Amino acid sequence: MLSVSAFRRVVRASAIYDVLMIAPFTTPWTFLLLREHLSAVNVSLGGVPLPVFEPFHVLIGSLFGSVVMVWSVLRMLDPQPRFGRYDAAARYLFSTWMAWALLVTGQPLLWLFLVPELAWGLAQSLPVHRGEGCGKGARANRC
Repeated sequence: MLSVSAFRRVVRASAIYDVLMIAPFTTPWTFLLLREHLSAVNVSLGGVPLPVFEPFHVLIGSLFGSVVMVWSVLRMLDPQPRFGRYDAAARYLFSTWMAWALLVTGQPLLWLFLVPELAWGLAQSLPVHRGEGCGKGARANRC
């Protein structure tokens, strides 16, 4: 069982991880550069090159990156436990779709995203010990 302050550190750490991982996805230019590197990594892991992305694919990737970036900055600046719980739920959803893609494509690159997603989801699902002053009337951002 984690203390509230330890759990807040987990929420902030997961947000920092997301900022570092998602930053290249936020613009079409960085997304296309990242896709080339991810394709090379996938090939080196025994997979096939990633398909060529058309502008629509890049748009979807950049929209995804932008939304996750905003969500990550919020959690980094204000790592409320309830944000960690919502983030855990989002990570389980992301993991489900990654696992589906892994089953459909068999691309080994997906493991590099799936394993950390599950780990951060589990970390933000751990029970939290609510200390003194964290009862029903306490402000949510402190507990």
